[in-house]
Amino acid sequence: MPNPKTALRILGILLIIEGLFMWLTIPVSLIYGEGDAIHFFLSGSITIAVGFAAYLFTRKAQLEVTKRDGFVIVTTGWLAFSFFGTMPFLFTGSIPDFTNAFFETISGFTTTGASVLNNIEELSHGILFWRSLTQWLGGMGIIVLSLVVLPVLGIGGMQLFIAEVPGPTPDKLHPRIKETAKRLWSIYLIFTGTEILLLWLGPMNIFDAVCHALTTMATGGYSTKQASIAYWDSAYVHYVITLFMFLAGTNFTLSYFGFHLKFQKVWRNEEFRYYVGFIALFTLLIGLGLYHERGSDPESAFRDSLFQVVSIMTTTGYVTSDYLTWMPALTMMIFILMFFGGSAGSTGGGPKIMRIVILIKNSTQELKRLIHPNAIIPVRLNKNALSNEVVTNILAFLAFYAAIAVVSVVVMSLLGNDFETSFGAVAATLGNIGPGIGAVGPSSNFYEIADAGKWFLSFLMLVGRLELFTVIVLFSPVFWKE
Repeated sequence: MPNPKTALRILGILLIIEGLFMWLTIPVSLIYGEGDAIHFFLSGSITIAVGFAAYLFTRKAQLEVTKRDGFVIVTTGWLAFSFFGTMPFLFTGSIPDFTNAFFETISGFTTTGASVLNNIEELSHGILFWRSLTQWLGGMGIIVLSLVVLPVLGIGGMQLFIAEVPGPTPDKLHPRIKETAKRLWSIYLIFTGTEILLLWLGPMNIFDAVCHALTTMATGGYSTKQASIAYWDSAYVHYVITLFMFLAGTNFTLSYFGFHLKFQKVWRNEEFRYYVGFIALFTLLIGLGLYHERGSDPESAFRDSLFQVVSIMTTTGYVTSDYLTWMPALTMMIFILMFFGGSAGSTGGGPKIMRIVILIKNSTQELKRLIHPNAIIPVRLNKNALSNEVVTNILAFLAFYAAIAVVSVVVMSLLGNDFETSFGAVAATLGNIGPGIGAVGPSSNFYEIADAGKWFLSFLMLVGRLELFTVIVLFSPVFWKE
């Protein structure tokens, strides 16, 4: 059985961290003189007070975090962050309805980017900054952030790391989990800072540059403009953001190798080669289609194609063009990309490229096994044979993903949405992408979805962000037995 006091103690620490980040928005409000600094102060104070109370109440709790504790802490941690994260929206009146405020907040922390806002440019700078900050925190993971803090308090964090990063191969850059977290966050900070500088050197002001760097590196997609990145008719802005979306969707372990000039090790990674190959293939196909459709300006066709392919595949969700207005074949390719996802070990959501690669390899190997039934033909990745356990886990994940998607489409249809919108909303939230198809396409949002639908989609965002099993296992009776 999970230890509730251990979970509550760590949740208390996480809430204190969240409250401190809320206070970071106070200087932004004061600089722009918009009068909502008091609301951020109150929001942060309440969150810190609740977190501190939970920590004090459980100060004598057992410090060992078991695997079961990890699943509970990660899931409830995301929910707690989202619940308390609604306060700035509610207190400032930016989103006065709790359902909409919760939807917007959990969409931020899960880096989905699905929004209910129709007046983004009317919001205060403080709210826009908080909105971006939720995605930046969720991108690398609240739990990975806490791994830097927990060892100092005598609390081991490996089980949290496994639950937070449940991909096929959760790489550690250092034998000590705290040092791994530090290295991951160092890379994240360097990339974020570099993108801020590059965007600021272009047509963006410093505020927009900061907000978009935060949400790009998180592969979140929240923008300070209602038209998203299409607001800036600038090839420079589009290419800079494309580059950093690509980096954010790459395994951060490979980025670490890149910083140490081990480029051969990066290119030898099979998942990375497939990642680049898929982007190149779909960019070429969609680019040729856009060029044929528009009849001129090949650079614009290439740029829109590259931007949208990278944005959807990495589950960032920014847009420079409404892909629902493209010819149906091109829109269908964009929809297919919603089921790819970024690399394992990246901030991207979705099923992940590694699982797609292993599915392809296992399927082709199965054809060989039919011809040679007595032969032992393992599935290999990076020239290493994968155990049957890993392959089975991945196939089970993809089966669960497909089953959840199908059931969810039915649920959304029963809630009064047309089939296209239901399919688009499920793909966009379960894959943590943001924009979908139908009434929740890139030129629209989720405001018109009924409240029941928003709560259901909020659940899908959480399930997708924590890669299914972390949440689903909590519904298993076996989990709660001794």
